[in-house]
Amino acid sequence: MRTKTFIHLLSWTVALSPAFADDWPQWQGPDRDAISKERGLLQAWPKGGPPLAWEIKGLGGGYSAPAIAAGRIFGMSTRGEDEVVWALSETDGKELWVARVGPAFRQSWPQGKEGPGCTPTVAGERLYVLSMSGDLACLQVTDGKRMWQRSLQKDFGGTVPNWSYRESPLVDGNKVICTPGGPEATLVALDKLTGDTLWKSQVPGSPRAAYASAIAIDFNGQRQYVQFTHRGVVGVAAADGKFLWQYNRPANGMGINCSTPIYHDAQVFAASAYGAGGGLVKLSQDANGGVTAQEVYLTKKMQNHHGGMILLDGCLYGANGGNEGGALLCLDFQTGKVLWDERDDPEHRAPKGSVALADGRLYYRTEKGAMLLLEPSPKEYLERGRFEQPDRSGLPDWAHPVIANGKLYLRDQGVLLCYDVKAR
Repeated sequence: MRTKTFIHLLSWTVALSPAFADDWPQWQGPDRDAISKERGLLQAWPKGGPPLAWEIKGLGGGYSAPAIAAGRIFGMSTRGEDEVVWALSETDGKELWVARVGPAFRQSWPQGKEGPGCTPTVAGERLYVLSMSGDLACLQVTDGKRMWQRSLQKDFGGTVPNWSYRESPLVDGNKVICTPGGPEATLVALDKLTGDTLWKSQVPGSPRAAYASAIAIDFNGQRQYVQFTHRGVVGVAAADGKFLWQYNRPANGMGINCSTPIYHDAQVFAASAYGAGGGLVKLSQDANGGVTAQEVYLTKKMQNHHGGMILLDGCLYGANGGNEGGALLCLDFQTGKVLWDERDDPEHRAPKGSVALADGRLYYRTEKGAMLLLEPSPKEYLERGRFEQPDRSGLPDWAHPVIANGKLYLRDQGVLLCYDVKAR
């Protein structure tokens, strides 16, 4: 009997093994902090970069960084008159299925009009995507069959931002969290299986949606969702959407707030470009049981546009600069002091870009196509490899780098490149 039970448990464990792989199942990876849990990767690249495993073309327009889960790669694109979700084989990039979400969205502003920016969120046998016009869809991972769909505009009174909806939905427990930015629904929680509304959160001042994606945090025994709206950073209770706190200083005057906030040790950091910069607040419980956000510092030295930031060992790494350009910067997270700034380097080795972390190395992708491997250091810029992306579209490389299962993925509009970065 024990032998049969052991065999049953072993079979069950093997069946579940893909869930424990080094996947990248959502925006900014497993924990939404742009940090991979992977080990055993190259610590330096050969001249010309790591070997290219495969390349595919014809994905369609867009800035959606891929999600990788259980042997599949998922992303979004505009193809002709449609906005679509696609699934590829992780082995060779072969297309497995493509599903239409809705009509292609005609954005009036030119930047980013080529296609969606949402990274699909994979949760078990389902994935969740948000179109440029605000259609939130739940699809089966196996074949792309639509399970349910809601409209942030029609169902929640949301207003499409100037550069369209760019959020990647957050799945937390039984809930899907997104940001319609409506007068009565700044954020909403939906049942992830049915799409039914669980709660609507009305933030004071009714801030509209910006372009960032929410995170879940645990503070003082309470689960919260933290989001960067067009007016500022807000925290709401996960249980019922109750408004808890707000911090507006990192928001720029145009509401172009794109980078995901960072949470660490009861502190939240958020940043935007266009003259705003980055601010750190400390959360505390007040006498009435509410939450207070007290500013620690605000710095103009981390005007992070949309490339994201990495917190590692007390250092904050990210690009400082907006439309004018910029460069990689390293700050002391607790004080905001600049530790080093590549903008001061006459060689301009690390111009403005997006960042991720895996196995003790920063993967930094510049907007102009160069891909850099850096060793994190509070003292100086340490480069351990670089290469130029082939088959450039000529548009900015805004899709963030993704690292999963020994591979580095770079999306450039209709092209997806897969590099082998596993140490041998």
